[in-house]
Amino acid sequence: MHAVIRRYEGVTDPAEAGRRVNEEFLPLLRQVQGFVAYYFVDAGGGVMVSTSVFQDRAGAEESTERAGDYVRDRLAELLPNPPQVTAGEAVAHS
Repeated sequence: MHAVIRRYEGVTDPAEAGRRVNEEFLPLLRQVQGFVAYYFVDAGGGVMVSTSVFQDRAGAEESTERAGDYVRDRLAELLPNPPQVTAGEAVAHS
């Protein structure tokens, strides 16, 4: 299992960002080979965190590419700052 965590700061409208991600981005992400799970969390204070889980590294890397394209094309006004991205192999999970 591989996970990618993205932390977005300076989010201007968390509710709208969540709506778009749920309706538009999540269907795209589900098409990635090895998709396991995705969470988009409103952490408050203009911070949102996404967590993507895939069966392998290739899926995780593809998700990072798709996320970058999607944010640039559809969410730039809501997520104006580049995310902090952390990715790696899950060494423990349930």
